[in-house]
Amino acid sequence: MIDLSSQREVLAAILEELGERLEDLAVITADVGKSTRAYRFGKKFPERYFNVGVSEQHMISFAAGLSMAGARPIVVGFSVFLMRAWEQIRNSLDIMDLNVKIVGTHSGFSDFADGSTHQSLEDISLMRSLPNMKVVIPADSIDIQRSLPQIVESIRGPLYYRIGRDESQVITSGYTYKFSLGKGYVLKDGYDVAIAGAGPILSEAIKASDELKKEGISVAVINLLSIKPIDEELLEKYARKTGRIVALEEHSIYGGVGGAIAEVLARKYPVKIKFVGTSTYGRSAKGTKELWDHFGLNSASVVAGCRDLLKSSK
Repeated sequence: MIDLSSQREVLAAILEELGERLEDLAVITADVGKSTRAYRFGKKFPERYFNVGVSEQHMISFAAGLSMAGARPIVVGFSVFLMRAWEQIRNSLDIMDLNVKIVGTHSGFSDFADGSTHQSLEDISLMRSLPNMKVVIPADSIDIQRSLPQIVESIRGPLYYRIGRDESQVITSGYTYKFSLGKGYVLKDGYDVAIAGAGPILSEAIKASDELKKEGISVAVINLLSIKPIDEELLEKYARKTGRIVALEEHSIYGGVGGAIAEVLARKYPVKIKFVGTSTYGRSAKGTKELWDHFGLNSASVVAGCRDLLKSSK
């Protein structure tokens, strides 16, 4: 049985399955195969698994070479350390529009014990700024199962795939939607306010919606699984329907998911937006939820944001 609360365990299982079907698939790590669980692919397909050591820049350049030679490389590393290779990602992958998938694990606060140096809170803004780069952020392990096989098998070009470590609540198991690049998904419908976000932090949006429902407030929850391209039509629909949006993300509020939402609505249908995210670096803790609570990335902050928007519009 796979631990569905652990995104990295589900990642490993899917990579093994894909390796069976795709003979051109190669997995590359930078000395974090054990932590990311990518080593399991290496045990099964040693001739297609490469550990380049602590050298993320070289890893990206190596993946670019494999792609140009006809392989289908997947780079797997901690999100924060992959950003060390942003120059190579820009110049070797994105400018060339190469078919390399970058899987960033341990994103956000999910590497809770190792502190600010290991907590990636800037990667979404960095990656979505690249013209050819696509960005996908699954909410849970079920979303990974929905999206990753299709991304590897059918979507060409560079793509950044952002997942957490463990402690990920499964929130989309009861839904039947299929992944489509550029599409978002309504987890809860509502008409007073909409919460839009991406990643495991959406579990807090569900809690906030349930709490506000007890007060007679109707709250929609939107899973922006695809951040770039983003579902502009869905965002405009709920901006018109509710007139107010709370943007929730396990990331800096500067240039992340909230920024992507604001960019769309500034063009399509401007409404008031409340940003719930970080504006500083992280710290060490005993668990991810402890950090969400400490930095205000929780249902209480979302509820407060919804109430503020409702009050300001009266």
